[in-house]
Amino acid sequence: MKKIMLLGAGELGKEFTIAAKRAGLYVIACDRYDNAPAMQVADEREVFSMLDGDALEAVVRKHRPDIIVPEIEAIRTEKLIEFEQQGIQVVPSARAVNYTMNRRAIRDLASRELGLRTARYHYAKTFEEFRQAADDIGFPCVVKPLMSSSGHGQSYVHNDAELHEAFREAMEEGRGDVKEVIIEEFIDFASEFTLLTVTQQNGPTLFCPPIGHVQRGGDYRESWQPCQLPDEALKSAEQMADKVTQALTGYGIWGVEFFLTKGGEVVFSELSPRPHDTGMVTLAHTTNLSEFELHLRAVMGWPIPAIHLEHCGCSAVILSPVESREPLNYNLLDALRQDRTRIRIFGKPEAHIGRRMGVVLCYSEVGDNMDALRSKAKAVARSVLGTDPYMKK
Repeated sequence: MKKIMLLGAGELGKEFTIAAKRAGLYVIACDRYDNAPAMQVADEREVFSMLDGDALEAVVRKHRPDIIVPEIEAIRTEKLIEFEQQGIQVVPSARAVNYTMNRRAIRDLASRELGLRTARYHYAKTFEEFRQAADDIGFPCVVKPLMSSSGHGQSYVHNDAELHEAFREAMEEGRGDVKEVIIEEFIDFASEFTLLTVTQQNGPTLFCPPIGHVQRGGDYRESWQPCQLPDEALKSAEQMADKVTQALTGYGIWGVEFFLTKGGEVVFSELSPRPHDTGMVTLAHTTNLSEFELHLRAVMGWPIPAIHLEHCGCSAVILSPVESREPLNYNLLDALRQDRTRIRIFGKPEAHIGRRMGVVLCYSEVGDNMDALRSKAKAVARSVLGTDPYMKK
């Protein structure tokens, strides 16, 4: 039996663990806090900071996993390179994880080495560098920590008066020990979308139907599949996704994010070397295999005959309205009265205002009205905790 060590045990890791357990695999779920979602369905758990290289090495030595699956950004990635050299499979590869955990590495690879169209950008370690970069980029601009997730530390800056607060927030909210920010040109986009890309050991690179999504402060609030794109735009996105994933190497699913400008140009935005939060919509039976099943098959080297669309689907997040160290009371009755609707409560042991606690999934026949389906998903999400998917944190 293959033994998988999951580094990061949140809601995405939980769904991956469920897929792995259904296939008879053994999973050790690791995170910085106890009773994280994936720990609730895994065989074993370990609680420690994955930024502590010695602790990470000790846990790997203790369990001797066959496969390490990183699910978060805050990892001492140089240790993964060592583990891979020792013969442990790192997903999708140690190179890919090392590049994508830091926005500098992946952006420079995409823009400077591969020549992909990206937003103009600069880096800054001091406020003076930051101010000069903002002057060059112009307003509005987007500010992010080099290492972060779920929109932490990200903001939009509209004028000089907002620079100090944006820089402070980005520096304080960044994960890991990297104290640097990236300032990006604001892309006046018509839409943004995710292209789930599957790289295989013994098969061609495959693409899921594109997923439209809306973010607030860098954090996803709703997604839908399929997202309608012009044929040329989809072809361009597939070519860019294939180019960057091949350069990073490895096997698994990748969440590749793009902007579609009002002029029809596709712009590379970001990349995650693992299941993507916007891809939770695939749990709504949109595709024949969910992103978690696809990830598992690619990781294990198992065949994927094809990926095809089976339903239209939407997801809408359920956000906490309160701070709580106790389990929340979820109203599931209104949601359960709805046909073709599913709810996933993540089981997070603590709630914070605006924290993602679950997701609503709605689906219908291919070709049905997507706007109506999106409205339904958001309405159901509001009914669970009384919060709107677009509430501010």
